Amino acid sequence: MEKTDHFHITVAEGVCGGAPIVRGTRTAVAHVAGYYRLGLSPEEIQRELPHLTLAQVFDALAYYLDHVEEIDLGMEQELEAIVSREYPPGKS
Repeated sequence: MEKTDHFHITVAEGVCGGAPIVRGTRTAVAHVAGYYRLGLSPEEIQRELPHLTLAQVFDALAYYLDHVEEIDLGMEQELEAIVSREYPPGKS
């Protein structure tokens, strides 16, 4: 497990593809960020992800805001991979 500069956030090889996660969970920071990008408040995000504490949600959001470009790029790549699997080129 690799420590980050955020208490509740870690990177574990083999967990969520090595993406930053909330420590002690398999919840990716990108998952929390996705709710944030949809306009949910930290309290609303915590209600959607009740296994997280509000402190964990705030720290995940802080990590996201410190690494927006990296995490957004990862989210875009994941979406492209999903679309490519669902709608392979050349299939109608």
